[in-house]
Amino acid sequence: MKLVIQIPCFNEELTLAQTIRDIPVKFKGISEVEILVIDDGCTDLTSSVASGCNAKVVKHSSNSGLAAAFSTGLKEALKMGADIIVNTDADNQYCGKCIEDLIAPIINREADMVIGARPISEISHFSFIKKVLQKAGSAVVRLASGTDVPDAPSGFRAFSREAALKLSVFSKYSYTLETIIQARNKGIKIVSVPISVNPPTRKSRLFKSMSGYIVRSVLTIGRIFILYRPFRFFAFIGGILFLAGFALGSRFVFYYFYGSGDGHIQSLILSAVLMISGFQTFLIGIISDLISANRKMLEEIRYFQRKDTLTPKEKD
Repeated sequence: MKLVIQIPCFNEELTLAQTIRDIPVKFKGISEVEILVIDDGCTDLTSSVASGCNAKVVKHSSNSGLAAAFSTGLKEALKMGADIIVNTDADNQYCGKCIEDLIAPIINREADMVIGARPISEISHFSFIKKVLQKAGSAVVRLASGTDVPDAPSGFRAFSREAALKLSVFSKYSYTLETIIQARNKGIKIVSVPISVNPPTRKSRLFKSMSGYIVRSVLTIGRIFILYRPFRFFAFIGGILFLAGFALGSRFVFYYFYGSGDGHIQSLILSAVLMISGFQTFLIGIISDLISANRKMLEEIRYFQRKDTLTPKEKD
């Protein structure tokens, strides 16, 4: 069984070597291990450092973002014949020795996607606000995805070959939240395992401002939720609009039968507008659901096409 450990990088020459050195050479149940570095338009010596550590390097011509680097890593790892793919950060945030725990559920066929759960409450270099946001974000993702993942923003993950073939990242910001919701909707079994972290080597580049992080995370969760559960989303909004209009209409009828309807014509007009809007939103949900069904069929076709591009050796 082959393990490929991918490391997305953007100007990580100072920390990459230590990150690679901390990765064990052998793992139980694994016969071959390769390191894959994704150079996301680096302007420093990241690629040279990676090559010096005997890692394979794939480059982006310009900085495309973490999500794009992650997707490139999955595609390249599959081409390399990976049975299991582990994603870790180049800043050495995650302990390399924990990869053993991360891949165990996949080796034992207990899961197809494994997420390393950091001890958020015990991480001293996380501020109180950051801890609260991390936990709140994970709670929202659990609600949106129907999973029990305790640390949704964690980038320390393992994927089986089947899971990697099925996943497609649409966001340009980060893959962490999106892949959880997507995996749940594609029938990919997810589990979490506790991991440990190393002291920080630099400030987070993804968590630049709290407001920006919250806005982007909410938009990502909302977008993916709409993508995979459009009818539920639009039916909920349409139902609220329709019920609000119905309530106003009922109010007008009440006053009308008591002889004072002339003074409440505005309520009748607003009621009609809300009920029509609610009904139209409901119709949008039906159309979106039909589009979603077509997209799922296209994703299946894409899955088999990607699988067919593997060489006979990679297919076993």
